[in-house]
Amino acid sequence: MRSARDAPVRVGVFGLLGSGNLGNDGSLEAVLGYLRSAHPEAAVDALCGGPEAVTARYGIPATRLHWYRGEYRTASRAGAIAGKGLGKLVDVFRTAAWVRRHDVVIVPGMGVLEATLPLRPWGFPYSLFLLCASGRLLGTRVALVGVGAAAIRSRPTRALVRWSARLATYRSYRDDLSRDALRAMGVDTTRDEVYPDLAFALPVPPADAPPGPPGPVCVGVMDFHGGNDDRARAEEIHRRYLDGTIRFVRALVEDGRPVRLLTGDDVDASVVAAILDAVDSPLVTAAAASSLADLMKETAAADTVVATRYHNLVCALKAGTPTLALSYAAKSDALMARMGLDAYRHPAREVDADRLLEQFRALERESARIRRTLTERNLVAARQLERQFTALTAALFPATGHTHAHALRETP
Repeated sequence: MRSARDAPVRVGVFGLLGSGNLGNDGSLEAVLGYLRSAHPEAAVDALCGGPEAVTARYGIPATRLHWYRGEYRTASRAGAIAGKGLGKLVDVFRTAAWVRRHDVVIVPGMGVLEATLPLRPWGFPYSLFLLCASGRLLGTRVALVGVGAAAIRSRPTRALVRWSARLATYRSYRDDLSRDALRAMGVDTTRDEVYPDLAFALPVPPADAPPGPPGPVCVGVMDFHGGNDDRARAEEIHRRYLDGTIRFVRALVEDGRPVRLLTGDDVDASVVAAILDAVDSPLVTAAAASSLADLMKETAAADTVVATRYHNLVCALKAGTPTLALSYAAKSDALMARMGLDAYRHPAREVDADRLLEQFRALERESARIRRTLTERNLVAARQLERQFTALTAALFPATGHTHAHALRETP
């Protein structure tokens, strides 16, 4: 008979993981690396959006986040609406049953406490609330680790986010803006800490040698339609973003610059196709990146990066490549400021190709200095993330041995 003290600690990871968003999966990869290094005895599994992808890529068991398979499809017919409604009820019990099997649940990074992109309260905010409420009721420690947060105007979404944060055992944030946003929503953040984004803990893979001058420019694109408060102007914002980006890429090609188009989510493929069709040049190619490691390899081989998605920026900055942000949210501005590139930002909602080209050329003139700055900032980020993982161990894995309430209940 195995005693409770000998039972491995059971750790769950939770979120929209394996669903096509490379940033979310990069945060998971960083946390799994920490667990395998600091807690190799832990038994790890996931409750996530894409369980098959998570199991295939990371080798851990995974369960589908939602009972209703059509959760993220628009429901217009009565059957679909009823299915979604029933799914919300079933997920209360499914989530609680999954949480009960764990000693610790980690939500790895991601913008789980924000609504900078279109978001409905009964979607992921509801799922996160079920997780945190179940953890509090069942005695399972729930940790929101290196997460993003932002001010939320929708009252139902804000309430769910606020209560999720309050019910969590541990919270840390990827920037000061996130902590300030939670405080403004009425959460006591006195004991919460801020660390760099978890993706800065990932190794930078070796890059292929660049083909020679002029070097490639990576342009990270996004299927951008504005945020949660921009639904009425979504198509106008998207059209302006796409037109400005096409003009910018065309100007680079006219200067003889090879351009590599990067994405960060499966939904971005339509933007890549539109740019390839509009510019129609052999100098413009699309990278087939399936992980943050692939993105870092692409950005490390580039002379310069211009990117929209937050984790495209993280990859480029982590790789030490001079980077210009097409910024769509305060989190991008905060990241650029942290890395010493506050001057190199351009609004994604109002892309002005001529002004963007001026900023790009200024960035390239300062390339050598910026690379030195990024080397220094990356060393600082690495040390800060070491402290993050040390703090996480102290909060979630107390040094009193693996005597867990769940194991005590189940030991015969």
